Amino acid sequence: MSAPTRKRRWLTICAITASAALVATPAGAYGAASGRNTSPFGARALAQLASARDRSVGAVDPKVKAEDDDGNEADEIAEGADQYAEARTSPGIVAPGAYGAAWTSLTDLPATGGSWRNITDLPYNSDDSRYRDIDSNSSGGSGNVTGRMAAMAADDDGYVYAGSAGGGVWRSQRGGGHWKPISDKLSSQSTGALALDGSGRLWLGTGEATTNADAYLGSGVYVLSDPHHGTFSSRSRVGGDELESTTVHELRFGGGKVWAATSEGVWSHSTKTLKGAWKLEFAPNPDYLPGGPKAGDDSAAYKNIANDIAIDPRNPGKVILAVGWRSGDDYNGFYTKVNGVWTRVSSGFGDLPTDPDDVGNVTFARSADGSRYYAVDQSPEQLNTNPDSGLEGIYSAASPSGPWTKIADYRQLAADGSALTSSGYMPGVQAWYNQFLTVDPSDPKHVYAGLEEVYETKDGGATWSTVGPYWNFGFSCWSIDPSKQTGDCNQTTHSDQHGVAIGRYHGKSFVYVGNDGGVYKRPVNGAQDASGHATDWTSLNDGTIDTLQYYSVGIGKDLAHGGVSVTGGLQDNGQSILRSNDTVMGSDFGGDGGDTLTDPANGCDLAEEYVYLAIQVTQNCAVNDGSWTTDPTKATSYNVAPADNATGEARFIAPLATDAKDSATWIAGGRHVWVQTHGYAIRSGSEWKSVYDLGAGRTATAVAASGGKVYAAWCGPCNNQGFARGISVGNADGTGWHDVTLPVDGTVPNRYLSGFAVDPKNADHVFLAVNGFSRHWTEGPGAGVGHVFESTDGGTTWKDISANLPDVPTNSAVVTPNGGLAVATDLGVVYRAPGRTRWERVGSLPAVAVLQLKLGPDGSTLYAATHGRGIYTVKVRDCH
Repeated sequence: MSAPTRKRRWLTICAITASAALVATPAGAYGAASGRNTSPFGARALAQLASARDRSVGAVDPKVKAEDDDGNEADEIAEGADQYAEARTSPGIVAPGAYGAAWTSLTDLPATGGSWRNITDLPYNSDDSRYRDIDSNSSGGSGNVTGRMAAMAADDDGYVYAGSAGGGVWRSQRGGGHWKPISDKLSSQSTGALALDGSGRLWLGTGEATTNADAYLGSGVYVLSDPHHGTFSSRSRVGGDELESTTVHELRFGGGKVWAATSEGVWSHSTKTLKGAWKLEFAPNPDYLPGGPKAGDDSAAYKNIANDIAIDPRNPGKVILAVGWRSGDDYNGFYTKVNGVWTRVSSGFGDLPTDPDDVGNVTFARSADGSRYYAVDQSPEQLNTNPDSGLEGIYSAASPSGPWTKIADYRQLAADGSALTSSGYMPGVQAWYNQFLTVDPSDPKHVYAGLEEVYETKDGGATWSTVGPYWNFGFSCWSIDPSKQTGDCNQTTHSDQHGVAIGRYHGKSFVYVGNDGGVYKRPVNGAQDASGHATDWTSLNDGTIDTLQYYSVGIGKDLAHGGVSVTGGLQDNGQSILRSNDTVMGSDFGGDGGDTLTDPANGCDLAEEYVYLAIQVTQNCAVNDGSWTTDPTKATSYNVAPADNATGEARFIAPLATDAKDSATWIAGGRHVWVQTHGYAIRSGSEWKSVYDLGAGRTATAVAASGGKVYAAWCGPCNNQGFARGISVGNADGTGWHDVTLPVDGTVPNRYLSGFAVDPKNADHVFLAVNGFSRHWTEGPGAGVGHVFESTDGGTTWKDISANLPDVPTNSAVVTPNGGLAVATDLGVVYRAPGRTRWERVGSLPAVAVLQLKLGPDGSTLYAATHGRGIYTVKVRDCH
């Protein structure tokens, strides 16, 4: 299949109440080069590494040719957004209240014994010198990392607040570090906005607004009167339920009101009286709001997206709204009140565009004295047509009403020390996803801007410096020398910026940035080298804050040190590896980490999926001192992707499994069901054999095998336009394959089939986990009811065993040694004891999605990969 073209595939959002829910976003129209990245781990670094090796040694490993990296991470994020969401929304649109009802039901379940233990609450060093193999991003300069941070706030007393994408809000009272969670009591752990008001209260808008693959809707806005000591609770919610099931992009203050830019328009509320309903200030298409005549339309979720509000503190009645969907819509633009009516601005804005095609995701900032305003504008037109960048520009004005002057575009930023100078991936290529903007309180001309990188100007935009480059690969100061973190370069931040704040600690001002790798700080007036790169970034991801977003987990014996080695694939943080004697986790593969396989008998035999079945294998934990840069034969990891990776006929995070009875037999699912029998000794993608073709337009969503019997679930189409699903069963040797006839009576619902669990004692006895919501919440054909199903005849017939299980998306299941069944859901883990029919809640976790469960080599320890709070374990015996 040729590289995907950039086109629109309209968004659907899970509308929910009182809890976290996934934002289902479109996979098209992102401003990046066409073509899917078929390189393995560290794909974003490969072009730079290859170029550096070319210059230094004149030899390039054929596995990592520069042309393999086409600079299309934005397309990958987009595709991931679409596919991750489809699992929860198809075959229709989820109605408001689904997650809220699920959370209530889950907390009402009886609890098993035992408690969860977080094992990833220690530093995770992305530059760990042990892991400098060919597909690691180690030495890139990000240092210690954690999961994505969506928002930041800081005060002048050393208190810093970090709002994560899926792991809640965290507080430091020491200018960063030594973090403590302060929102665990809330039903939504997804942060959209954080803001301190004039009286020192901390405001939290739940529901992340990045519209990324794994951004979740929220349950409203909350306020903490004593943020230095208190914690958020459901009683601290502002107003009623008006902002449930939304995302909050920004919270702004003015005229005694707090303004919220949300996915359902702009709202306001008194900051003095916190009771009473929120007021809808403006929605460009109110018919599409909940309760409106077009609320059920497929396009409703993106018809009222608001991005920011600019308020003149000297005249609070002067308000400018930035409203618009990132991929473009007729309503996109800036609005202000004219004779009491919100009216689109059509002229007088100067350089800042007013045409809907050029107004997308927008962020405002103003100086403390109100003398200068700044704006970042992402252009739908650029996003849809320019392979290099979606950034229209950065602008400045003396008033929010303009006129605005352009002070930077992507070409200028690329020329000012950026690491993103290659065609197809330049500053602002992900401006729909990465944006922040803030002004130094003591200097109206001193501005920090965040896109993929961090930029700084001290003269109001006349000149810029890339103080936080994407990484250090490609710079002359970089080397892979294990004795140094990143050659002679200074530490930078992780890529992909989302939140920013300026605060003081011990009388000194610091800027705090939040990005896909966590939280970083530097002095506001920090030092730069000759290239304009900051020399004084500090990672604040000290291990006390664990918001890591795992897709998977793998466990094997640590033969070198005893105990076990634990690994897992992460959103934009590669693969972490934690060996039994580690006090710091390392990263042996870079990029996005998907599914993972680990030999239970040897934790250094492992395979990790990048995306689209780009599988990489190692038999030494990918330990390497970087000598492969001069001698390619010293690489110790190998690209073994099956052919569906090259054709694009696999899902973003595609299923991968070993045979439960034979760890040398692997199953991978794309359009085809692939089998290889060389285990971790595999060295080439050609060693995979296609044992079954699921059919054109179909792609595997789950695979499992035991004793040579293979189960594969598929979807196709996989979105709500004609969604279809099915199960195919056959043997690993290619014989006996057939499609199971699933009854039209809804015995197995027409929803996303997300996981199998095979009884280790009987391969014909298998359990099926079903994602999405039942027909009570899903407006789609055949949604049916139930989430867990059982077959005792090899998948021919199925029985719903959901019983009292809450109506919540389920992601994974595992049969415990005693015959019990543990199931991972979007809101925690449930367990059914052997011989029982009723479900219990396993321990107590925050409202975080658990995407995968696996048993450790001892069979008595259950590992849970959460998408926002790291990896947890619990003893199986405690679940009885």
